[in-house]
Amino acid sequence: MTLIKSISGIRGTIGGIAGEGLTPIDIVKFAAAYGSWVTAKTGRRKIVLGRDARISGEMLNNLVAGTLQGLGIEVVDLGLSTTPTVEIAVPLEKAAGGIILTASHNPKQWNALKLLNEKGEFISDADGKEVLEIAENAAFEFAGVDELGSITKNDTYLQKHIDLILALPLVDVAAIKAAGFKIAVDCVNSTGGIFVPALLKALGVETVYELYCEPDGHFPHNPEPLPENLTEIARLVQTKNADLGIVVDPDVDRLCFVNEDGSMFGEEYTLVAIADYVLTHTPGNTVSNLSSTRALRDVTEKAGRKYHAAAVGEVNVVNQMKAVNAIIGGEGNGGVIYPELHYGRDALVGIALFLTHLAKYGKSISVLRSSYPAYHISKNKITLTPEMDIDGLLLQVQERYKSQPHTTIDGLKVEFDKEWVHLRKSNTEPIIRIYSEASTETVAENLAAKIIADIREILKLS
Repeated sequence: MTLIKSISGIRGTIGGIAGEGLTPIDIVKFAAAYGSWVTAKTGRRKIVLGRDARISGEMLNNLVAGTLQGLGIEVVDLGLSTTPTVEIAVPLEKAAGGIILTASHNPKQWNALKLLNEKGEFISDADGKEVLEIAENAAFEFAGVDELGSITKNDTYLQKHIDLILALPLVDVAAIKAAGFKIAVDCVNSTGGIFVPALLKALGVETVYELYCEPDGHFPHNPEPLPENLTEIARLVQTKNADLGIVVDPDVDRLCFVNEDGSMFGEEYTLVAIADYVLTHTPGNTVSNLSSTRALRDVTEKAGRKYHAAAVGEVNVVNQMKAVNAIIGGEGNGGVIYPELHYGRDALVGIALFLTHLAKYGKSISVLRSSYPAYHISKNKITLTPEMDIDGLLLQVQERYKSQPHTTIDGLKVEFDKEWVHLRKSNTEPIIRIYSEASTETVAENLAAKIIADIREILKLS
């Protein structure tokens, strides 16, 4: 069993011994800590709650809602929802914050509490540490019988989210409808199965081939939207002669596409394509994390604008976007953040912007993909001993490449013209993750191999 307490929330595998897995005791303890913290911080006593369709979701929902009620908090329960929908609901409800019950792309045995502030954005590092401290010390006090909170079910936010997307100036429903797209969707039997078909219908898409759109939490394949997990939708796109396939993860904050020939558009290029469209109509800066493809920088600079990199993690990307007033940003895992709607990864707004872009482009999705710079990312890791000084090791690698452009805002990233390698230490295990990118897969892998060889040589000399 696994239980991971972090600044962004608590996640783990369901069951086991308290403190070792995500058990009812751990769920109540952390929900109480967050509820106590956020109400004290904001002076508000309302929290929005939503969940994906995981099998354990109903249990978590009951425990969290009851705990918050026991603290004297008004709970607005969206039920089956999406991460971006909860993010949108928090400020609209004028709530103190929000909790999303989802383990994102993790397998079905996992679940988590993701925590939002009053803006509907993920809480900061400092805030997360305060919540963890309250949980550790059990520093919360429950309400008496006359001060108990309430639980209100609210199923209106599916339509509200869609309406807000349709109202965006860069979403052209008429163009999408005129394109007559035939679209296959894979929603991995989670809440995307409710939200994505509803959005497509609102966008004027009349032909939708649904794959795994029953929100029962029984994931038919690994829910992370990677090519090796998307063979069935690739076949469906080809069998149905669809124009494209759309894939989302269980909580609908990651988005990727399948080309009309069944090949992958590439989740790294989801943000690239949508940013290309947005930049054409809205001048401004862009942001992605250090491990995302250089193609976004290329597209941004081609438009005469400035690209900025952020440390890995959605909250870091959002902070950087605000700092440089970016018009769009996100992560290379298919996470699109469009501030015109809200500061959070949102697959639904990504779908609407992408389909508008594709409709106006007037050619196939594979042709659109070929119009962008071709890069390949290689992902590797090297395991070290627990007592190893990983920070010191990274400093020695940095010294070897000090003549190359590099940054240390998140581990170490070294650039070699248009190629790069990014080294990050894991926060939970003694490993260094090594991402590299180049114009071909072979060059990217060779670059990673060179850095790994350097690390092993340094270790021998130490």
